[in-house]
Amino acid sequence: MKVLVIGSGPIVIGQAAEFDYAGTQACKSLREEGHSVVLLNSNPATIMTDPGVADALYIEPMTLDFCTRIIERERPDALLPTLGGQTGLNLATQLEDAGVLEKYNVKVLGTPLSAIKQAEDRESFRSLMREIKEPVPESWIVGTDAELEAILDVVPYPCIIRPAYTLGGTGGGIANTREELMETGRKGLKLSMRSQIMVERSLLGWKEVEYEVMRDSNGTVITVCNMENFDPMGVHTGDSIVVAPSQTLSDLEYHMLRTASLKIISALGIEGGCNVQLAVNPHSFDYYIIEVNPRVSRSSALASKATGYPIARVAAKIAVGKTLDEIDNQVTGTTKAAFEPALDYCVVKLPRFPFDKFATGDRTLFTQMKATGEVMAIDRTFEAAMMKAIRGLEVKQKDLRHEKYQAQDDETLEASVKQPTDDRMWAIIEAIRRGWSLDRVNKICKVDKWFLRKLQKLVEVEQRLVKASESGEDLATLISEAFLIGFSSPSIRSLLDGDGEFASRAAAEIERQKVQPVFKMVDTCAGEFESNTPYYYGTFEVEDDALSKI
Repeated sequence: MKVLVIGSGPIVIGQAAEFDYAGTQACKSLREEGHSVVLLNSNPATIMTDPGVADALYIEPMTLDFCTRIIERERPDALLPTLGGQTGLNLATQLEDAGVLEKYNVKVLGTPLSAIKQAEDRESFRSLMREIKEPVPESWIVGTDAELEAILDVVPYPCIIRPAYTLGGTGGGIANTREELMETGRKGLKLSMRSQIMVERSLLGWKEVEYEVMRDSNGTVITVCNMENFDPMGVHTGDSIVVAPSQTLSDLEYHMLRTASLKIISALGIEGGCNVQLAVNPHSFDYYIIEVNPRVSRSSALASKATGYPIARVAAKIAVGKTLDEIDNQVTGTTKAAFEPALDYCVVKLPRFPFDKFATGDRTLFTQMKATGEVMAIDRTFEAAMMKAIRGLEVKQKDLRHEKYQAQDDETLEASVKQPTDDRMWAIIEAIRRGWSLDRVNKICKVDKWFLRKLQKLVEVEQRLVKASESGEDLATLISEAFLIGFSSPSIRSLLDGDGEFASRAAAEIERQKVQPVFKMVDTCAGEFESNTPYYYGTFEVEDDALSKI
């Protein structure tokens, strides 16, 4: 079978490049099954456009006209649109609406376009959620400027604007006044492929949780990974710090949201990967369904790397008719893709922003994505993974200190803690460093107190290092604790403020303890089964999982 795969197109600010990973996996997966792959992608600076990834490659504008000409020339048997992000979905929808797929007898693989439209169209999705009795926020569907004007005095402020058929929250935002709603709403209508926006009641301050789920043609459903945003609702998930698995949900909340996610993917009839975003009230068991991405999404790349479960590869095989119990788990070599991954470690994703290149850019974060990439760190604890991720960002800050926030007075710092920005985390840490209570910080920024306690623990170790020369604390124990919780040797060295004999002892102790880390496995099954091709992350512990493999 000849399959046309639509790639992710140009990389622009607010869309990042994670879809390249998914598209490359999909092409390889389809060829493993003996299918011929035709790839359309306008961006030559991607892995998927490397020679050998596809049988036929077209680096052309991703428009209806060019795609029609490629179909006319190549005569593919099928189209796989769900692995190129929103670009692929929109183009596939245009091809169907124009009658191109029917004219050339091209079958859509995986998730049917009807399901895609139902998930992407705000009105249809809202109706389906009510039909299956899943809660959605109070909202208004708007298709024209006149309809927008009609609701200006009806909606509660602040409110959220979500355009249909856009990527990265493009055209959306938060409106606090009638004027802001009119301005943002008009922009969203213009940028939406269907000239449709949804204006919904604000859930600012609620927890944001994502579930990455899979479904095959038999109706088998599994949860690949659940992720929790450090930042509360109001910040696009691509701009938020994300932690996997969730850390602050109770077992009851976890399973309640998991059940809802699997129920939704089944109701939509999706075949492949799907991302479900939910808002959870931090003070009760109330939750709302925010939206569903009926495709391999940006979060899918994170979930794949975090769990070792190749979502795009499995989704491609499901698209060509395989079921989860027939697809091998490549990592273990002994289990099937129907086996839900288990994590015995913590993953932290930090977004990477372009503000070092665009110094005058607006650093305020809201529902429209601004990040251009991300780093992901794996370690045994949230604290160690967070410190590792900070170092991986390749920014000036390598630990918990930030000169800008250290120089602010309390009033200015409170404003910095309240306003979501690309570096708000350092403002929160500075507030904790100054002795602000966690209740006070939580009230200002709405970040869950579990995360604040973990940051407080890091600050306490930092302060003990700073005061070590005066306190007389045992250096060997303190430095060992600092390494275990995630501080790097350069940070420990710079924090141990002292001179003379103390400085010499500190340097010698750091060198003595600065050994190569041990390595732990990412094997999708938390050691329950023997794993043929796991990968590893470094951490400061005693037992080394990699020894038997070397």
